[in-house]
Amino acid sequence: MGLLSNGLLILLAGLVLGLAVWGGFALWYQCPGPRRVHVLVMAAWSVPPLATLAALAGAQAVLPWGPAAFLLALVLLLSWWRGIRPSHERLWADDVARMLVSQVNGDQVTLEQVRNFDWRSETDYDIRWETRHYDLAQLVSADLILSYWMGPAIAHTLVSFGFADGQRLVFSLEIRRERGEAFSALGGFFRKFETVIVAADEHDILRTRTHARGEDVYLYRLQLRPDQLRKVFLGYLERAAQLHQAPRFYNTLTSNCTTIVFELARRLSPGLPLDYRLLLSGYFAGYVYDHGVLTPGYSFDQLRLAGRITERALQSRPQDDYSQVIRVGIPGVADAEQP
Repeated sequence: MGLLSNGLLILLAGLVLGLAVWGGFALWYQCPGPRRVHVLVMAAWSVPPLATLAALAGAQAVLPWGPAAFLLALVLLLSWWRGIRPSHERLWADDVARMLVSQVNGDQVTLEQVRNFDWRSETDYDIRWETRHYDLAQLVSADLILSYWMGPAIAHTLVSFGFADGQRLVFSLEIRRERGEAFSALGGFFRKFETVIVAADEHDILRTRTHARGEDVYLYRLQLRPDQLRKVFLGYLERAAQLHQAPRFYNTLTSNCTTIVFELARRLSPGLPLDYRLLLSGYFAGYVYDHGVLTPGYSFDQLRLAGRITERALQSRPQDDYSQVIRVGIPGVADAEQP
């Protein structure tokens, strides 16, 4: 060790520490059994890297086995990690229990397993999955929706499509939770969840956020041509079919509710740049505004103020048309869509 420079020692120590932390989180989120088992596994995992760090600090005569033990433990961990596979065969939560199935014949689209739950609270709801038919020739609008649930920087991203006959359909990429499982942004880095694309009625997927979950929701009209609307709509169906065929893990950084919107947008404009707002999704509407896809003639602050639908949603009555009520005063929404 004496031959190694201080800089290289620091680099090696940083690498060991980083791998140790990554491995600890991987074991914490993937190790089966109760919490006490997790604690014991974490404690056992921490011994080789601590011994290695001690060796790098000059205690190699005391702990000569540290680096070799850590290397062996790391090889075993990586082999185990590579064997973790996503699955469709789990006991899923009710709201993600079924996967979207689509049939496209020209302009005619048939969707099976469209969710239309009636939510009274997060745990009290009526389960309803429907088969619906859509005419892509009647596709006239798309709205970007951000639902804030953890401060201003983090929001869930959804896209709602509108048809000339008054139908609306929302697509949302979500974690596929097992029963009793809760979302963890950190767990999303460690193969904790599978991915599912939900197609749902606005009364379900938006109303549950404004009413049952108490989230703060914003809606922005997207400025897309008919051919672009069609391309994004079919893009969601394509991704849903891929997930139906082969399960995939959700990833907080690379495969989430915002990155799918960015991915589909890049099909329309391949030059769209990467941006920190793809990760800090609460600011994603600002990114869309900067690229000229929101209603022109307004500042972003004006669009954001008018686009906050939370209070209108909460004041709506059961007999009201929820989708119309939440769009009152939204810039870019045609008069025909106002109540």
